[in-house]
Amino acid sequence: MATRASATFKIDNWDENEVLEADGGSKITKAEVSRTFEGDLEGNGAVEWLMGYDEDGTATFVGLERIVGKIGDKTGTFALQHVGTFDGQVSKAQLAVVPGSGTGQLSGLRGEGSFEAGLGPEGERSITLEVDT
Repeated sequence: MATRASATFKIDNWDENEVLEADGGSKITKAEVSRTFEGDLEGNGAVEWLMGYDEDGTATFVGLERIVGKIGDKTGTFALQHVGTFDGQVSKAQLAVVPGSGTGQLSGLRGEGSFEAGLGPEGERSITLEVDT
């Protein structure tokens, strides 16, 4: 049965380090980030993003995230694949549930979604998933 899960999230921790930097140009970083979700999706996420920055501060990124929590009244864990962009103010990503990653009542979880996150402490952050649980 298809379920639409919408939530807000906060960034609990952000640890970003350079992996490669061109002289005066672009750079690649790796960020380890923890997040807390509230709404139809409740729980905690741990994500690792690889980000490629352009000289103007914009970036593209990919990542994998493990979420421990619940969607609606079903609990368990699952992983999300992230593919996104950062325009200097807002990050946006397309998400896909990693096949076979669901556990507990989320075993067999399938679906996709997106998130949008504004920059800084006051930035609005939301996620929406369309999943079959």
